[in-house]
Amino acid sequence: MSGADDRRHVVVVGAGPAGLAAAVAARGRGARVTLLDASDELGGQYWRHLPASRPAARERILHHGWDAFTALRGRLAADAGCEIVTGAQVWAIERPAPDAAGDAAAADDAAPPAAVVHVLVGQVDGSQRAPLTLRPHALVLATGAHDRTLPFPGWDLPGVFTAGAAQALAKGERVAIGDRVIVAGAGPFLLPVAVSLVQAGARVVGIHEAARVPGLGRGWLRDPLGLARAPHKAAELAGYVSVLARERIGYSTGSAVVAAHGTDRVEAVTVQRLDASWAPIPGTERRIAVDAVCVGHGFTPRLELPIAAGCRIGSDRFVEVDADQGAGPAGVYAAGEITGIGGVDQALAEGEVAGHCAAGGTPSDAAIAPAVRRRAVAHDVAGRIEAAHGIRPGWTGWLRDDTLACRCEEVPVGRIRATARAARSTDLRSMKLATRAGLGICQGRVCGRTVEELLDAESPACGSPAASPTPAAPGPGSDRRPLASPVRLGELAAAYDRRDAGPPSLAAAAPGVDDPPGVDDPAPAAEPPRDPAAPTTPAPPRTTDRKDTP
Repeated sequence: MSGADDRRHVVVVGAGPAGLAAAVAARGRGARVTLLDASDELGGQYWRHLPASRPAARERILHHGWDAFTALRGRLAADAGCEIVTGAQVWAIERPAPDAAGDAAAADDAAPPAAVVHVLVGQVDGSQRAPLTLRPHALVLATGAHDRTLPFPGWDLPGVFTAGAAQALAKGERVAIGDRVIVAGAGPFLLPVAVSLVQAGARVVGIHEAARVPGLGRGWLRDPLGLARAPHKAAELAGYVSVLARERIGYSTGSAVVAAHGTDRVEAVTVQRLDASWAPIPGTERRIAVDAVCVGHGFTPRLELPIAAGCRIGSDRFVEVDADQGAGPAGVYAAGEITGIGGVDQALAEGEVAGHCAAGGTPSDAAIAPAVRRRAVAHDVAGRIEAAHGIRPGWTGWLRDDTLACRCEEVPVGRIRATARAARSTDLRSMKLATRAGLGICQGRVCGRTVEELLDAESPACGSPAASPTPAAPGPGSDRRPLASPVRLGELAAAYDRRDAGPPSLAAAAPGVDDPPGVDDPAPAAEPPRDPAAPTTPAPPRTTDRKDTP
C-alpha cells in the first residue's frame, strides 16, 4: 500500500456525470477513491460512446459537453489515488452492524465503515466473475435511472424500443432501430433521442409529446425570470430544433401512440389526440406506417442500492438528500438521477457536492460554492420539467384488458384488475404471487410502477389502501430488491465463504488496479459533523427527463 492509504476512502457507485464529478471532487480533497461502474466504458447513458478499440472519428459532435467528459475521465485515469473498476456489478450493500461504532472505538478505530459493498467484477454473461468486498469510510451512490414506459396494445411486438435503448444503440453501437421510426412519450428527452436516431441513419416520421401546449406553457414559463438563469438550455433546444427543421420532422403535442400493429414485428401504429389528463379523445385516431417505435414517458430511479443502504426515500420515490447530499445514514451520499431527474447540470453539481462532502468537506466550503449555485438552478429546471411533462392519470384509457402489463410473464391488464377485485386487495406482494406480475427477468423494473397505478385505480372498489407509497404511508413500493443484479448461486456461495477472510484483492479481480482498501486499512479521522448552519435542501421535484435534456 502506498502513502495514499492514510487518506479517507470513498467508494463511488456509478460513472455517469454525477459519479465522475463525485470522484473528482473527492480526490480534490485528498480522499482515496474507488469508482465502480457496470459498463465497460465510463460516461453513463449521457456520454455513452463507442469503445476505445473502435473510436468514432468525430465523437465530439455526437454529444453535449464532450469536452467536460474527457476532462473528468482524463483526471481520474491519470490519478493513482483513484481506482477505476469497470464491469463491476454491485449486487448488494449491507449496513454496518449496530455495534460497529462501539467496536471501532474499543479498537481505537476512529470511524466504522459507512457500508459493506459487495461487487462482482467481470462480464455479466461470463462463466466466472471475481468477488470483491469494499468497506469504505464514505459511500456515494450515483446509480442513475432507467426508462419508464407506459404500456399500450402491441407494445410487446418486436420493433418497440424504449427511448433509452434506442439512444444507447445509436450512441454506443451506431445502430438505428429501424428505417421509419416514430418517437413518442413525454419529456424533453424525446428531442435528443430523435436527433440520435437521425445521426444513426433512421428516418424519424414524427415526435408525439403527450403533454398539451397549455400544460407545457404553465410548466416551463412559470417565473420566466428564473428560467433566464439557464440560458444554455435555450441553446441546446435551438440545436435540436434545427435538426428537426432540416430533416422535416413534425412535433405534435397532446398526442400519443396508443397501439402498435403487426404480426411478426411492428408494421404500423395508431396515434390519438389526448386531453389534459392524457385520456384519449374518441374519433381522433390516425394510423401511421412504421417499422420501429421509440417510446419513453420519463424515468424511474434505480433505488435498489439506496434502499439497501438505508437511504431516505420520499413519497415521490426519489432519495431525499440534505444540503451536503447526505442521504440519511452516516457516510452515505446520493447524487444524480436517484435524487430527482433534472438534467446533466444537476447531476454534475450534485456529484461535486456529494464527493466533496464525502471526503470530509461541508456544503458551506468556498471550494464548492459554484456547484451549490448550479445545483439550485438545476433544481428549478427539474421542477419545470415535472410540471410540464409529468405523467397524468388518464393514460390508462388507452389500455385494453388484453394489453400486457408485465411483458416478462405475459400478464394482461385485465387479469390484474380482476384479481384485485376478486381478492378485494391491492397488496403488491399478494398480487405478484397471484398473477406473477413482476416475477420475470426484469423483476418489476419495467412493470412495477404500472402495476401499482392499476391497483391504485382499483383500491376504492376493493376497500384497500393504495399500492403506491404516499406521504402518509411511505415505503419502497415495487423498488425493493434484496439483490440488485443477477447473481449465480456459486457466486453467492463464494462471497459467503470469503466473508471471514476479508475482501479479495482488487488486483486479482481487475488486473492493473491496486489492492482495494480492506477492513484492516488504517482508519481516517472521524467523519466531521455536518455543518449545522447549512440549510437542509429537500429532494428536488420528481421529473420525467434524464440528464441529456435541453
